[in-house]
Amino acid sequence: MFIRCESLGKWYGQVIALNDLDFRSDVPILGLLGPNGAGKTSLLKLMAGLLRPSRGEVFVFGQRPWNNPNLLASLGFCPDGHALPGALSARQWIATLLRLSGHGFSEARTMAERALELLGIAGLSDRPLGSLSRGQRQRVKLAQAIAHRPRWLLLDEPFSGMDPPSRSAAMELVRQMAEGGCRIVISSHVLYELEAVTSDILLLHRGRLLAQGQVEQIRALLDEHPLKVMLESPDARALAARLIERGCVQGVRVMDGRIVAETDRPDEFYDMVGRMAGQGEFEVTAMVTLDDNLAAVFEYLVE
Repeated sequence: MFIRCESLGKWYGQVIALNDLDFRSDVPILGLLGPNGAGKTSLLKLMAGLLRPSRGEVFVFGQRPWNNPNLLASLGFCPDGHALPGALSARQWIATLLRLSGHGFSEARTMAERALELLGIAGLSDRPLGSLSRGQRQRVKLAQAIAHRPRWLLLDEPFSGMDPPSRSAAMELVRQMAEGGCRIVISSHVLYELEAVTSDILLLHRGRLLAQGQVEQIRALLDEHPLKVMLESPDARALAARLIERGCVQGVRVMDGRIVAETDRPDEFYDMVGRMAGQGEFEVTAMVTLDDNLAAVFEYLVE
């Protein structure tokens, strides 16, 4: 059994992050879906041994992750935060982490270069992390998570901020790793992202487990609520004019080089933007799905 939680709870003072979670999963890729504040990050940190349960238990491959270095040595973790050492290059940062894990200098450098190449950013390996865009830093974070060829991966919003071609390539890499035997838990507040890599999903809201399994009901509800997507592009106004012509786009706002588009057909919208960027029609440097609609759907579900 990959993951098992028994009456799992975590709270910070008076704030309850997770409350009485009971589930087990042995699928290759498990998705965690929920709006911001649902408890996804706390659950991942409990699985990663970064937090100790306030009550209950979490088991990974039958072992408790807390204070378990042997288990955690086989973990790859991509956190949600963006705090990286800006003066180090991508290669230096990943190689340093690998050396701290016991790899030799030459081996760590080779492993770092291989991981950066897999994420399509080998050409950025010598640039300081502080000079990279949000999407590029996100790919560096994912590269460090897979550099040591982990047995299991915990990915917290791993595709956030990536441009459409990079997002598609990263999703394909996640699928390939699962096919190669790596077990993966991935969190997102974007159903489209999770459906691209798995159909096995936990639905979390306010620290509670709403459902586990297939997501047809959530898909139907989300399709009734317009999705807000923020795009960054140097051609923002021209891109906005093109988007508003499309039937899947209900509204567009442009502010400071950023576009906020509303769509009631997210799959069609993501595919359309991906084609535009992939064919060089427009440059899209970042694409971030805003959280408003998912929070509204979950509030509806728990009424």
